[in-house]
Amino acid sequence: MPELPEVETVKETLKKQILNQKILDVIVNYPNIIEKPSVLEFIKKIKNQTIIDIKRRGKWLLFELNDYYLLSHLRMEGKYYIKNFNDEVTKHQHVIFKFQDFELRYNDTRKFGRMYLLNKDNIYNNKPLNELGFEPWDNKLNVNYLKEKYKNKILPIKTVLLDQSIITGIGNIYADEILYLSKINPYKKTNTLSDDELNSIIINTKVVLEKAINLGGTTIKSYTSSEGVHGRFQNELLVHTKKNCPKNHKIIKVKINGRGTYYCDKCQK
Repeated sequence: MPELPEVETVKETLKKQILNQKILDVIVNYPNIIEKPSVLEFIKKIKNQTIIDIKRRGKWLLFELNDYYLLSHLRMEGKYYIKNFNDEVTKHQHVIFKFQDFELRYNDTRKFGRMYLLNKDNIYNNKPLNELGFEPWDNKLNVNYLKEKYKNKILPIKTVLLDQSIITGIGNIYADEILYLSKINPYKKTNTLSDDELNSIIINTKVVLEKAINLGGTTIKSYTSSEGVHGRFQNELLVHTKKNCPKNHKIIKVKINGRGTYYCDKCQK
Protein backbone atom coordinates (compact mmCIF):
# COMPACT_ATOMS: atom_id res chain seq x y z
CA MET A 1 0.00 0.00 0.00
CA PRO A 2 1.14 3.58 -0.49
CA GLU A 3 3.01 4.92 2.53
CA LEU A 4 4.50 8.37 3.16
CA PRO A 5 7.22 8.18 0.45
CA GLU A 6 4.75 6.96 -2.17
CA VAL A 7 2.23 9.68 -1.28
CA GLU A 8 4.98 12.31 -1.37
CA THR A 9 6.03 11.03 -4.80
CA VAL A 10 2.46 11.09 -6.11
CA LYS A 11 2.10 14.64 -4.76
CA GLU A 12 5.19 15.86 -6.58
CA THR A 13 4.15 14.08 -9.78
CA LEU A 14 0.66 15.60 -9.77
CA LYS A 15 2.02 19.07 -9.03
CA LYS A 16 3.78 18.96 -12.39
CA GLN A 17 0.54 18.04 -14.14
CA ILE A 18 -2.51 19.69 -12.62
CA LEU A 19 -1.55 22.89 -10.78
CA ASN A 20 -3.62 25.93 -11.83
CA GLN A 21 -6.17 23.70 -13.55
CA LYS A 22 -9.85 24.57 -13.03
CA ILE A 23 -12.20 21.69 -12.21
CA LEU A 24 -15.02 22.08 -14.73
CA ASP A 25 -16.95 19.02 -13.62
CA VAL A 26 -16.62 15.87 -11.53
CA ILE A 27 -18.20 12.45 -11.92
CA VAL A 28 -18.50 10.15 -8.90
CA ASN A 29 -19.02 6.54 -9.95
CA TYR A 30 -18.63 5.06 -6.46
CA PRO A 31 -20.22 7.33 -3.81
CA ASN A 32 -18.57 5.64 -0.81
CA ILE A 33 -15.22 7.18 -1.78
CA ILE A 34 -16.65 10.57 -0.73
CA GLU A 35 -16.57 10.64 3.09
CA LYS A 36 -17.67 14.26 3.53
CA PRO A 37 -19.84 16.14 2.47
CA SER A 38 -22.67 14.36 0.61
CA VAL A 39 -21.87 13.42 -2.99
CA LEU A 40 -24.28 16.03 -4.37
CA GLU A 41 -22.74 18.76 -2.21
CA PHE A 42 -19.24 17.55 -3.09
CA ILE A 43 -19.95 17.88 -6.81
CA LYS A 44 -21.65 21.27 -6.42
CA LYS A 45 -18.87 22.79 -4.29
CA ILE A 46 -15.88 21.52 -6.21
CA LYS A 47 -17.01 22.75 -9.63
CA ASN A 48 -15.07 25.78 -10.89
CA GLN A 49 -12.48 25.45 -8.13
CA THR A 50 -8.85 25.80 -9.23
CA ILE A 51 -6.05 23.59 -7.91
CA ILE A 52 -3.69 26.09 -6.28
CA ASP A 53 -1.30 23.68 -4.58
CA ILE A 54 -0.90 20.07 -3.47
CA LYS A 55 0.43 19.27 0.00
CA ARG A 56 0.85 16.17 2.15
CA ARG A 57 0.12 15.37 5.78
CA GLY A 58 1.04 11.86 6.81
CA LYS A 59 -0.44 9.63 4.12
CA TRP A 60 -3.05 12.21 3.10
CA LEU A 61 -2.88 14.24 -0.10
CA LEU A 62 -4.16 17.80 0.38
CA PHE A 63 -5.35 19.50 -2.81
CA GLU A 64 -5.62 23.21 -2.04
CA LEU A 65 -8.48 24.82 -3.97
CA ASN A 66 -9.78 28.40 -3.97
CA ASP A 67 -12.23 27.86 -1.13
CA TYR A 68 -11.63 24.31 0.07
CA TYR A 69 -9.14 21.55 0.66
CA LEU A 70 -9.74 18.22 -1.05
CA LEU A 71 -8.24 15.55 1.21
CA SER A 72 -7.50 12.20 -0.40
CA HIS A 73 -6.29 9.00 1.27
CA LEU A 74 -5.15 6.29 -1.15
CA ARG A 75 -5.46 3.45 1.39
CA MET A 76 -4.45 0.10 -0.16
CA GLU A 77 -4.62 0.59 -3.92
CA GLY A 78 -5.57 4.19 -4.73
CA LYS A 79 -3.90 5.82 -7.75
CA TYR A 80 -4.37 8.93 -9.87
CA TYR A 81 -4.18 8.83 -13.65
CA ILE A 82 -4.14 11.60 -16.26
CA LYS A 83 -6.43 10.58 -19.14
CA ASN A 84 -7.84 11.99 -22.34
CA PHE A 85 -11.58 12.55 -22.58
CA ASN A 86 -12.03 9.69 -25.05
CA ASP A 87 -10.03 7.15 -23.03
CA GLU A 88 -12.13 4.24 -21.82
CA VAL A 89 -13.43 4.63 -18.27
CA THR A 90 -12.62 1.38 -16.48
CA LYS A 91 -14.67 -0.13 -13.68
CA HIS A 92 -12.08 0.91 -11.08
CA GLN A 93 -12.03 4.62 -11.99
CA HIS A 94 -14.39 5.89 -9.31
CA VAL A 95 -13.95 9.68 -9.30
CA ILE A 96 -13.23 11.68 -12.47
CA PHE A 97 -12.20 15.33 -12.38
CA LYS A 98 -12.68 17.11 -15.70
CA PHE A 99 -10.33 19.93 -16.70
CA GLN A 100 -10.26 21.89 -19.94
CA ASP A 101 -7.92 19.58 -21.84
CA PHE A 102 -7.82 16.31 -19.89
CA GLU A 103 -9.20 14.35 -16.94
CA LEU A 104 -7.75 13.29 -13.61
CA ARG A 105 -9.16 9.90 -12.65
CA TYR A 106 -9.00 8.32 -9.22
CA ASN A 107 -8.54 4.57 -9.64
CA ASP A 108 -9.02 2.19 -6.70
CA THR A 109 -9.29 -1.56 -7.20
CA ARG A 110 -10.28 -2.24 -3.58
CA LYS A 111 -12.43 0.87 -3.10
CA PHE A 112 -10.88 1.64 0.30
CA GLY A 113 -9.72 5.17 -0.52
CA ARG A 114 -11.55 8.17 0.92
CA MET A 115 -11.99 11.86 0.07
CA TYR A 116 -13.06 14.85 2.16
CA LEU A 117 -13.92 18.30 0.82
CA LEU A 118 -13.44 20.71 3.73
CA ASN A 119 -13.49 24.46 4.25
CA LYS A 120 -9.99 25.89 4.26
CA ASP A 121 -10.13 27.34 7.76
CA ASN A 122 -8.57 25.24 10.50
CA ILE A 123 -8.41 21.90 8.68
CA TYR A 124 -5.44 20.77 10.77
CA ASN A 125 -7.48 21.01 13.98
CA ASN A 126 -10.38 18.90 12.71
CA LYS A 127 -10.83 15.30 11.61
CA PRO A 128 -9.14 13.55 9.96
CA LEU A 129 -5.89 15.56 10.19
CA ASN A 130 -6.12 16.34 13.91
CA GLU A 131 -5.84 12.61 14.64
CA LEU A 132 -2.33 12.41 13.20
CA GLY A 133 0.91 12.42 15.16
CA PHE A 134 4.11 14.26 14.31
CA GLU A 135 5.75 14.10 10.89
CA PRO A 136 9.08 12.22 11.00
CA TRP A 137 10.99 15.50 10.56
CA ASP A 138 9.12 17.49 13.20
CA ASN A 139 11.49 18.90 15.84
CA LYS A 140 8.98 17.87 18.50
CA LEU A 141 9.52 14.22 17.64
CA ASN A 142 12.12 13.40 20.29
CA VAL A 143 12.90 10.75 22.91
CA ASN A 144 10.81 12.40 25.61
CA TYR A 145 7.80 12.56 23.29
CA LEU A 146 8.07 8.86 22.44
CA LYS A 147 8.65 7.87 26.07
CA GLU A 148 5.41 9.60 27.04
CA LYS A 149 3.47 8.04 24.16
CA TYR A 150 4.94 4.57 24.65
CA LYS A 151 4.97 4.31 28.47
CA ASN A 152 1.70 2.36 28.75
CA LYS A 153 1.94 0.37 25.53
CA ILE A 154 2.69 -3.32 25.95
CA LEU A 155 2.04 -4.13 22.31
CA PRO A 156 4.98 -5.12 20.06
CA ILE A 157 6.90 -2.12 18.72
CA LYS A 158 6.13 -3.25 15.15
CA THR A 159 2.44 -2.68 15.82
CA VAL A 160 2.91 0.65 17.58
CA LEU A 161 5.15 2.03 14.83
CA LEU A 162 2.12 1.78 12.54
CA ASP A 163 0.02 3.95 14.89
CA GLN A 164 -0.51 7.12 12.86
CA SER A 165 -1.48 9.11 15.96
CA ILE A 166 2.12 8.95 17.25
CA ILE A 167 4.35 9.21 14.18
CA THR A 168 2.44 9.69 10.96
CA GLY A 169 3.47 8.21 7.65
CA ILE A 170 5.16 4.95 8.66
CA GLY A 171 3.61 1.89 7.05
CA ASN A 172 4.35 -1.81 7.08
CA ILE A 173 7.31 -1.91 4.68
CA TYR A 174 9.19 0.96 6.27
CA ALA A 175 8.52 -0.22 9.84
CA ASP A 176 10.43 -3.43 9.04
CA GLU A 177 13.32 -1.44 7.59
CA ILE A 178 13.43 1.02 10.51
CA LEU A 179 13.48 -1.75 13.12
CA TYR A 180 16.24 -3.62 11.29
CA LEU A 181 18.46 -0.55 11.14
CA SER A 182 17.67 0.16 14.81
CA LYS A 183 18.54 -3.46 15.77
CA ILE A 184 15.20 -3.83 17.56
CA ASN A 185 13.20 -7.04 17.51
CA PRO A 186 9.66 -6.31 16.21
CA TYR A 187 8.14 -8.34 19.06
CA LYS A 188 9.76 -6.21 21.77
CA LYS A 189 7.20 -4.60 24.07
CA THR A 190 7.04 -0.92 23.28
CA ASN A 191 7.16 0.27 26.90
CA THR A 192 10.46 -1.56 27.47
CA LEU A 193 12.45 0.36 24.84
CA SER A 194 15.50 2.21 26.12
CA ASP A 195 16.26 5.86 25.38
CA ASP A 196 18.95 4.77 22.93
CA GLU A 197 16.49 2.54 21.11
CA LEU A 198 13.91 5.33 20.94
CA ASN A 199 16.54 7.65 19.53
CA SER A 200 17.51 5.02 16.96
CA ILE A 201 13.89 4.76 15.85
CA ILE A 202 13.70 8.53 15.36
CA ILE A 203 16.98 8.67 13.43
CA ASN A 204 16.30 5.65 11.24
CA THR A 205 12.74 6.72 10.49
CA LYS A 206 14.17 9.85 8.89
CA VAL A 207 16.96 7.93 7.13
CA VAL A 208 14.65 5.31 5.63
CA LEU A 209 11.85 7.66 4.57
CA GLU A 210 14.19 10.29 3.11
CA LYS A 211 15.95 7.67 1.02
CA ALA A 212 12.62 6.20 -0.11
CA ILE A 213 11.34 9.64 -1.12
CA ASN A 214 14.51 10.31 -3.12
CA LEU A 215 13.99 7.01 -4.96
CA GLY A 216 10.29 7.52 -5.67
CA GLY A 217 8.97 5.18 -3.00
CA THR A 218 8.60 1.41 -3.21
CA THR A 219 6.77 -0.53 -5.89
CA ILE A 220 5.86 -4.04 -4.81
CA LYS A 221 3.23 -6.50 -6.02
CA SER A 222 0.57 -5.09 -3.67
CA TYR A 223 1.03 -1.52 -4.84
CA THR A 224 2.15 0.19 -8.01
CA SER A 225 2.01 3.97 -8.16
CA SER A 226 0.56 6.29 -10.79
CA GLU A 227 2.02 6.99 -14.21
CA GLY A 228 5.48 8.47 -14.09
CA VAL A 229 6.13 7.25 -10.54
CA HIS A 230 8.89 4.66 -10.27
CA GLY A 231 9.40 3.02 -6.89
CA ARG A 232 13.14 2.39 -7.02
CA PHE A 233 13.42 1.97 -3.23
CA GLN A 234 12.31 -1.63 -3.77
CA ASN A 235 15.91 -2.26 -4.84
CA GLU A 236 17.20 -0.90 -1.51
CA LEU A 237 15.07 -2.96 0.89
CA LEU A 238 17.19 -4.67 3.54
CA VAL A 239 14.71 -7.12 5.08
CA HIS A 240 11.17 -6.63 3.81
CA THR A 241 10.38 -9.43 1.29
CA LYS A 242 14.03 -10.57 1.47
CA LYS A 243 15.35 -14.08 2.14
CA ASN A 244 18.56 -12.92 3.81
CA CYS A 245 19.62 -9.74 5.60
CA PRO A 246 22.70 -7.73 4.51
CA LYS A 247 24.82 -9.89 6.85
CA ASN A 248 23.50 -12.98 5.05
CA HIS A 249 21.42 -14.20 7.99
CA LYS A 250 18.13 -15.86 7.15
CA ILE A 251 15.14 -13.52 7.34
CA ILE A 252 12.14 -14.66 9.36
CA LYS A 253 8.67 -13.86 8.06
CA VAL A 254 5.82 -13.77 10.59
CA LYS A 255 2.55 -12.00 11.19
CA ILE A 256 2.38 -9.55 14.07
CA ASN A 257 -1.18 -8.43 14.78
CA GLY A 258 -2.09 -9.48 11.26
CA ARG A 259 0.70 -7.58 9.48
CA GLY A 260 3.33 -9.44 7.50
CA THR A 261 6.67 -8.77 9.21
CA TYR A 262 10.23 -9.49 8.12
CA TYR A 263 13.15 -9.46 10.55
CA CYS A 264 16.50 -11.02 11.39
CA ASP A 265 16.59 -12.70 14.80
CA LYS A 266 20.38 -12.47 14.88
CA CYS A 267 20.65 -8.75 14.12
CA GLN A 268 17.44 -7.91 16.02
CA LYS A 269 17.75 -9.91 19.24
